[in-house]
Amino acid sequence: MKEHENKFLYGIDFGTTNSALSIYDDEKKEIISTITVPSLIYFQYEQGGADSLGYVIGEHAVTSYLKEGMRGRFIKSIKQILSRSSFIETSIHNKRYTASDLVTLILKDLKAKADEIIGYDCKKAIIGRPVFFDDDSTAKDTLAQTRLSKAAENAGFSEVRFQFEPIGAAFAYERTISKKEKVLVADLGGGTTDFTYLTLDPEKAGNKDRKGDMIASGGIYIGGDSFDSAFMWDRGTPHFGKNTLYEATPGKVLTVPISLFANICTWDQMNFFNSLRIKRDMEDYYHYSKKDKKFKNLLTLIDHNLGYSVFQSIEKTKIELSEQEKSQFSYSNMEIEIDEEISIAQYEAIIEKDIRKISIYLDEFMVKNHIKAEDIDSLFLTGGTSLVASVQNLFRTRFPHVPVNSGDNFTSVARGLALSGYLFANE
Repeated sequence: MKEHENKFLYGIDFGTTNSALSIYDDEKKEIISTITVPSLIYFQYEQGGADSLGYVIGEHAVTSYLKEGMRGRFIKSIKQILSRSSFIETSIHNKRYTASDLVTLILKDLKAKADEIIGYDCKKAIIGRPVFFDDDSTAKDTLAQTRLSKAAENAGFSEVRFQFEPIGAAFAYERTISKKEKVLVADLGGGTTDFTYLTLDPEKAGNKDRKGDMIASGGIYIGGDSFDSAFMWDRGTPHFGKNTLYEATPGKVLTVPISLFANICTWDQMNFFNSLRIKRDMEDYYHYSKKDKKFKNLLTLIDHNLGYSVFQSIEKTKIELSEQEKSQFSYSNMEIEIDEEISIAQYEAIIEKDIRKISIYLDEFMVKNHIKAEDIDSLFLTGGTSLVASVQNLFRTRFPHVPVNSGDNFTSVARGLALSGYLFANE
């Protein structure tokens, strides 16, 4: 390897919804390129019979999934399963994949795109991680970090450091300020909401030791996926037969198990919702419900792997309600017909419980770390979920006299991670 080739470093933000990679050139002391891809994998239905399965990543995963009539295996929100000890592996076309194996595929895709730009095989990366992968378990957090490390190694990175994602976002913001500030960074992604309180100083940007500037970090396992799950539970599941009655024994009318509908409200459950026993049970419920039309929608949803397309409609509604007073929650596919108007007030009521949890956690974080509102010079919000109106209102109400800033909500973390090269120098 030529000496000058070691000048490159990748900052990688492996996200629940989107992933990004920034390329840092240590000679030029600047980021030369940033790549983003949706964190999606599609294993094609039509396979060539080779040892390795055919798959596509990102936007191409969606295109291929729809082109093949949604018959293959579509996987989303992989980051959510990293901390799940109950998830060991999944079988795709009779080939077994662990959580690390699935993450590896996305990291490899990002690495290949970046290597093509710089013209060589870069082995050095700083990878972001949430402050907590899982709220209530150190063991699960360690498991997630171990799985992510393994995925990075499998993807071809031999020199890897980890950085908290909100610290990455803070370093990106630091390049835009003109004087020293005490900043509260809130990174609201698909899976987690993370906070970091730290001192930023443009004169220190690029320094080799920043430990003394980090004052406090914390996080909660709530993000945009939580909002989508709450919406699916409240507005989606009634269209898929929640509260359907069935009569297996004459005169004994029961309601189908609520657990079926909990399983279609979270992506990591829907990805692996393929037990033959559950499918047989669902067929029985359908039969004994006298072929309830809405319950049939549930069978169609599972049998035809329509989860992604339904959640696309939910995502569209969420995005529209970040900018306007009402939106149409619409879905039409394979005799599943949904069309109802959702107002911003209705949406805010649906996600209110999650917003309250974030608010309570923020108060606890500030008390625990002795942070007063008047000590904060500025707020920096990043992550796609920070665009939700209720989230914006939470911070503007909580800190009315503190300026609220934001960068690129989808690349700030990756850019800041690429500016965290001091993590290598410290060792």
